[in-house]
Amino acid sequence: MKKGKASKGRYPMIALWIPLMVIFIAELLVYTWCRVQYVRTGYEINEVVKEHQRLMEVHRKLQIEEARLRSPERIIRIAQKRGLVMPDPRQVKVIP
Repeated sequence: MKKGKASKGRYPMIALWIPLMVIFIAELLVYTWCRVQYVRTGYEINEVVKEHQRLMEVHRKLQIEEARLRSPERIIRIAQKRGLVMPDPRQVKVIP
């Protein structure tokens, strides 16, 4: 009879520990998932920052190229090669 009483005393402890262990394991899984998402988001942010830097460099180079192409000296040189000349002041008509 003692054996029966002793085993009955263990069931309340097991009934208490099983839900606690399930909750603990669930917390570990949620924590792990959050950490994985945190790291993944960090990698994505790093990639976006690198792409932004690359695009800023391309933008800077394009601005330099635009300034070079818009240079008045360059335009005058191209016009002279094509045989164009500055108009005489009498040839210019001002439109109001």
